[in-house]
Amino acid sequence: MRIVSCFMFVVVALFAFGSPGAEAQDRAVPANRAQVQLSFAPIVRETSGAVVNVYATRSERRQNAGMEEFFRRFFGEGGPSVPPGRSQSSLGSGVIVDPAGLVITNNHVIENMSDVKVALADRREFEAEIVLRDPRSDLAVLKLKNPADLQVIELGDSEALQVGDLVLAVGNPFGVGQTVTQGIVSALARTQVGISDYQFFIQTDAAINPGNSGGALIDMNGRLVGINTAIFSRSGGNIGIGFAIPSSMVRVVLNSARNGARNVVRPWLGARLQSVDGEIASSIGLPRPTGVLVTSVYDKGPAADAGLKRGDAILAVDGQSVDNPDGFGYRFTLKGIQGQTPLTILRDGKQINISVRLLPPPENPSRSPVKVTSRSPLSGATLVNMSPAVAEELQIDISDDGVVVADLDENGIAASVGFQKGDQIVAINGERLTSTKDVDRLTRRGGGYWEMTINRGGRVFTTVLGR
Repeated sequence: MRIVSCFMFVVVALFAFGSPGAEAQDRAVPANRAQVQLSFAPIVRETSGAVVNVYATRSERRQNAGMEEFFRRFFGEGGPSVPPGRSQSSLGSGVIVDPAGLVITNNHVIENMSDVKVALADRREFEAEIVLRDPRSDLAVLKLKNPADLQVIELGDSEALQVGDLVLAVGNPFGVGQTVTQGIVSALARTQVGISDYQFFIQTDAAINPGNSGGALIDMNGRLVGINTAIFSRSGGNIGIGFAIPSSMVRVVLNSARNGARNVVRPWLGARLQSVDGEIASSIGLPRPTGVLVTSVYDKGPAADAGLKRGDAILAVDGQSVDNPDGFGYRFTLKGIQGQTPLTILRDGKQINISVRLLPPPENPSRSPVKVTSRSPLSGATLVNMSPAVAEELQIDISDDGVVVADLDENGIAASVGFQKGDQIVAINGERLTSTKDVDRLTRRGGGYWEMTINRGGRVFTTVLGR
């Protein structure tokens, strides 16, 4: 089976929806035939008008003759080909969550796209600015240009959901217009799904299909409790296992956008964690595998200041139990970056509580970014100095070695020869790097051969590029 993100590269079709609003309903099992025949139409009519169609395009320019000459120089005539210019488009859904024109959608719907438009239920279209991308949660916030008379969906409380609750999934799959499907919450706190860094999903059997990405998961109060993002499928079609990002995480991302941030700043623990399996649980005195094991502590971080030690097992964040690093990351992120939060830990067979300060990761040393423009295999790469903030942002281990690839021009040489974001460039031609100043100096020397020592995910290797 595979995880399929629910968006499409297709031509846009518009759709028609109703108007928003919500009326609370109590949970209850149908008591008679008349109740079984009740309709969801009022909830759909009062909320689906805030679900919009998001479509984005990007024009890719053909690389210039100088780039082609570089490819021939380093790889010969049999090297990588230079792709022709082309245009890409993507199609997904979104949800209006603020009358000022803020729309929440999936990051993968607008990833690498430059021109974004939003089509409303009443057939109006707006150009949209991407105000915040958060690949780690797979969420993005758009801002409609010159919005007026918008309908919105109120954010609900995903923490109050229970397995068995009824939900509606609203979106625009296949570009055919509005679709609404009904189902139940079949699981909560799903992790290790392989969609984003913060894996903590609502699972539902409400049919979610291609094009639903960024659409709304709505509870019976007519409130947004999740953003539909992916399905688990053999064929790419719906088989009744869909995943939505909880509204609790949506609120964190949305608040960052409202405060003018371009990125979501998360609290930093300053410790490395791993899951607790049966063998580890038995060795530390846990009756079952639960919590996360602390495998190392950064000596200048909040974890060290709070007294967290290697070998501690974190069982809960502010009373909410955690079962793996994904669950911990989600719970810890929701606490924000102010004040403190209590952690329940197991140490030497005893449970104790400690308080950890909620601080953003420090950017020390400063990034001092350098974009390589000289003729070298790193051309088109932007490199920065390593710091806890960079390591947290790129989800790599903190290291004293080298500088880090923070961004890549997708039409640049560095991307073409296989460099990746998060790569640590340890040495160039045998000379170890201590800062981005070294990169600028060494890449301007030129030469026909380049020996690069790279740390990728903890694996250090050396490669020679040239002809």
